[in-house]
Amino acid sequence: MGKHVIFGAGPVGSALARLLVDRGESVRVVTRSGSGLAGTEPVAADASDADRVLAVTEGAEVIYNCVNPAYHRWATDWPPIASALLGAAERHGAVLATTSNLYGYGEVSAPMTEATPLAATGTKGRVRAAMWAEAVAAHEAGRVRAFEVRGSDYLGGSSLLGMMTPRLAKRATAWSPAPLDVLRTWTDVRDVAALLATGAGDERAWGRAWHVPSAEPLTLRQLTAVAAEQLGVPHRVREVPWPVLWTGGLVVPTLRELRETRHQFTRPFILDSDAAQQTFGLVPRSVTDSVAFDLAQHDVAREVQATAAG
Repeated sequence: MGKHVIFGAGPVGSALARLLVDRGESVRVVTRSGSGLAGTEPVAADASDADRVLAVTEGAEVIYNCVNPAYHRWATDWPPIASALLGAAERHGAVLATTSNLYGYGEVSAPMTEATPLAATGTKGRVRAAMWAEAVAAHEAGRVRAFEVRGSDYLGGSSLLGMMTPRLAKRATAWSPAPLDVLRTWTDVRDVAALLATGAGDERAWGRAWHVPSAEPLTLRQLTAVAAEQLGVPHRVREVPWPVLWTGGLVVPTLRELRETRHQFTRPFILDSDAAQQTFGLVPRSVTDSVAFDLAQHDVAREVQATAAG
């Protein structure tokens, strides 16, 4: 079986699987459906089923948590998943590498470092902070070797940019659910994968959290301008008024959950990733490269061609 067992085949899990396979590693990918990438061993399992998780991780050297429950179900879905993966890592003596985010910090007024307190007051932020507290306690007790990596808004998968570029590709106005002129950090999913894979084999990573190497922050207006230039289309973007989104949340669970994280978009939300870059020698991809990758993942170029042909 795979020495590297990845739970989840979303943007990060897939990027990680590709990286490890390219390195010649033995990789098992665990999802509910049993889907997997070429070169991996796909296995069907529910990550919240502790007994099943123990079975599919037998012999693993590293267990990667790249799971992504539905946004509005974090409070119910995350605790059993986190517990099952932590228990499996402890039982098998495997390193536990967890993909996380910045929600645990809550509202901030300065660039975030790994020393920024986990002071979130919202449900999702508290869930993520509690997951890490449990894992680091187990690590400090000598029961497991664990670390987690924290990135900002992703490029290269399920992204805010990916919500807007299909409209840009059609030469239409792209509507943003977030303010357009606030600086924020954008993280390439391939850089998340690189830090996970690096930390898994480097004991300096264990027992703490690391910020994913990420390029210099840009506003969403600047980011979409890069995308429009690469697509060769006019750059037309507008912001959806907050009252409209708030009202939409009355009937759409995902929109309702955005209320809790609104603070991440109304003031600068900047990630300091110097620690990981200096410790492991990792360099983030450029924004232009990351945007091109994001467009390719969403196959947006085809929209441009279709519009031109029409």
